[in-house]
Amino acid sequence: MSDIKLTPDDLEEMLDNAARRGAKEALRSIGLLDDDAARDIIEMRSLLEAWRYTKKSIWATTVKMGTVAVLTFLATAVWMTFK
Repeated sequence: MSDIKLTPDDLEEMLDNAARRGAKEALRSIGLLDDDAARDIIEMRSLLEAWRYTKKSIWATTVKMGTVAVLTFLATAVWMTFK
């Protein structure tokens, strides 16, 4: 068969190189291997943070509107009974 013998260090180095090449190819395939990649990732995180804040704000606004609607209904009902 084959008489190739690898030491654990050689094998680890080969695996490390293969992992690096694979990571670079993955980044290249999604367009994040250029000089602007760091800025792009920061921008994506900023957009994600803005989206999360927007979702939280929409939920809070919906709860406030529901509360105001219920209180308005109760105040109207009390007003109608005194009229």
